[in-house]
Amino acid sequence: MNKTVNFRFLTLLTFTATLGGFLFGFDTAVISGTISFVKSQYSMSSLMEGWYVSSALVGCIAGVAVSGKLGNILGRRVGMQLSALLFIISALGCAFTPGIFMLIVFRLIGGVGIGISSVICPMYISEMAPSSLRGKLVTYYQLAITIGILVAYFSNSAIQSNASTFISVGWADLLFTKEVWRGMFSVGIFPALLFLLMTFFIPESPRWLILKKNTLAAKNVLSKIYTVEESVKEMEIIENALSKDSSLQFRDLFKGNLKKPLIIGVLLAALSQFSGINAIIYYGPSILEKAGLQLGDALGGQVSIGIVNTLFTFVAIYFIDRVGRKPLLLWGIGGAVVSLLMAAIFFATGVSLGWIVLIPVVLFIACFSFSFGPVTWVVISEIFPTKVRGEAVAISTMSLWLANWIVGLFFPLLLNEGGPSITFLVFSLFSSYAFYLTWKKIPETKEKSLEEIELFWEGNK
Repeated sequence: MNKTVNFRFLTLLTFTATLGGFLFGFDTAVISGTISFVKSQYSMSSLMEGWYVSSALVGCIAGVAVSGKLGNILGRRVGMQLSALLFIISALGCAFTPGIFMLIVFRLIGGVGIGISSVICPMYISEMAPSSLRGKLVTYYQLAITIGILVAYFSNSAIQSNASTFISVGWADLLFTKEVWRGMFSVGIFPALLFLLMTFFIPESPRWLILKKNTLAAKNVLSKIYTVEESVKEMEIIENALSKDSSLQFRDLFKGNLKKPLIIGVLLAALSQFSGINAIIYYGPSILEKAGLQLGDALGGQVSIGIVNTLFTFVAIYFIDRVGRKPLLLWGIGGAVVSLLMAAIFFATGVSLGWIVLIPVVLFIACFSFSFGPVTWVVISEIFPTKVRGEAVAISTMSLWLANWIVGLFFPLLLNEGGPSITFLVFSLFSSYAFYLTWKKIPETKEKSLEEIELFWEGNK
């Protein structure tokens, strides 16, 4: 353990930022348990179902679009506070909405919150963490996403299974008995309130403070993380890097030395979604029902997927600062390709009836959870210079959400028209390209400071 680092303070910072990840995961997954109920209540077509599911993703894209400038102008902490407020509004609105139109509006608002938090929270952790711990601490953000997904699965399953046993009066009767999908959304109000509260107990990123010429506040924050000598060294390194980057502009991301990391960030983020992860998160019950399981059993299978998703993220937490980012990506993506091909073959040959379909699906989730899932957030939060990091991370995250939106919108059509076998085959092809990208183009950033990574792109290896 590094005795020059204040682990208690880092724990507070990381916990607060990862609450944004928890809400990201919860809000992403909670909809999976509501689809059947909302579809039946409002008689939705397949295309309307796709719009209902993907509406939050449109909000995510809008949130990501403003997050880069927002984070650079107002700061990382204010960005998290705004995100928390949007989560609260969305959860309340979805729980008490009068109809499908306003339900989609509140899903859009929640999506904006997800978009902002998906850029600001991992970037904040990356800028606060020592280089020796950065991979692990940013990975906790992904762990929080998986826990949020798992909590959503458990709460959805519990609410759906016990709807007839609730002693409900007034609004509780509407939320937990008559229209249980409303109760599923309402659970998100509590972590959103906690997230907002915790943001008032953390400081601003020292790199953002130095960027805004507030060196005294930056010194104060760094002194809470490191010893006096280490904080002085860190301050000098950051100031020197920002001084050298003073002429950097947004347009510089698309040319010269910065074009390569931007392409890597955009492609890696998009391919993580085209692997099919969120199709399984959103439509897990639908996939498992096609394998012959009843809705109750399908939701139970989805809980199993959520448990595996959470447990295997600990593999990344343990290894990411030990073996590095690249080996985790290669092993995990390779395993994802194999498992997706297995699923395609199972469905094509009819072997996939019943619980056996969970074997390749769970294997895929396990592989994704220690590679694509956490490592993507680590890589895109650390490969860009501080001066343009907000905009660059936003662009990379934008590609992730665009890919996510495409999958969410068109997956029902692909599943219904092409069948699960073709669907899993398409996902395996995208994952195969991600393996090639990692093998040939992505450098190892283990134990490198953010400033050292910046020098790497300039050719100073």
